Amino acid sequence: MALKDVKSRIASVKNIQKITRAMEMVAAARLRRAEQRIEALRPYAGAIRRMTRQAAEAAGNVPNLPILNEHESEDTVAILLVTGDRGLAGAFNSQVVRAGLRAGIEYEQGGKNTVWFASGRRGVSSLNFRGREPKGAFTGFTDRPAYANAREIASELVAAYVDGEVDRVEIVYNRYVSPLTQEVTRETLLPLQHATILEGGEGLGGRASGEQDESEDTGHHALVEYEPDPEEILERLIPAYVEISIFRALLESTASEHGARMTAMRNASENAGDIIKDLTLEFNRERQAAITQEIMEVVAGAESLV
Repeated sequence: MALKDVKSRIASVKNIQKITRAMEMVAAARLRRAEQRIEALRPYAGAIRRMTRQAAEAAGNVPNLPILNEHESEDTVAILLVTGDRGLAGAFNSQVVRAGLRAGIEYEQGGKNTVWFASGRRGVSSLNFRGREPKGAFTGFTDRPAYANAREIASELVAAYVDGEVDRVEIVYNRYVSPLTQEVTRETLLPLQHATILEGGEGLGGRASGEQDESEDTGHHALVEYEPDPEEILERLIPAYVEISIFRALLESTASEHGARMTAMRNASENAGDIIKDLTLEFNRERQAAITQEIMEVVAGAESLV
């Protein structure tokens, strides 16, 4: 390879390294904000769980709400894939798609139908590429999801379940553990099990660290009077519980995406540094060889004059 070509490649790799370092810093800043949003959501999610459980206890038997009723058979399963709108995040998107497709194949082999929903352009495009057109596609907000986005997704999923179009709803997303670790999580969103509401279950996404275990008996029970009836309050709280579950999954996925992208860009910067070292070494060797050749030619020319 000519010296000019090696020098050009070194300059190109250095430019790429600058970009990857900048992307790493941006992802790190966004990750911090995403972590703060998760922390801010935990008290609200815990309060929704407590209120739902208390209203259910006050109502005595759980009301016969359509969203709480389990269908007699599970012939059709809806799977929601929570991915990102962009790539350059390592295996962040692909591992969710693979996990969702594996779940769909399991159900199909068991004689059940699968209906697909996807959040994020990567999930939508992956399903379309595999010939599994999603019934619901939600894009354009994965960098900073709002509660309205979760409400939109929940509305379609709940409507499909209540109308009998699907008998079960599952969600597959990356649960945020740390900037270096994201765990693919597959959870059942609907039907809501009664034990989840009444028995102090952790609910979707598990009980967050720092939240009080609602099943612990502190010995103090407040006397609460409900207006309107607990049944009506419960009917309003259950959709909010579903929305919170989806919103939490969206936030977890966003934090996971920023963490994965930060790690991927850091690795890319380090790899670029290794390539620059190798190319610099090659450049120095080529230059030394060229200098040696020139010296030999000068010496040969001088000897011919003698």
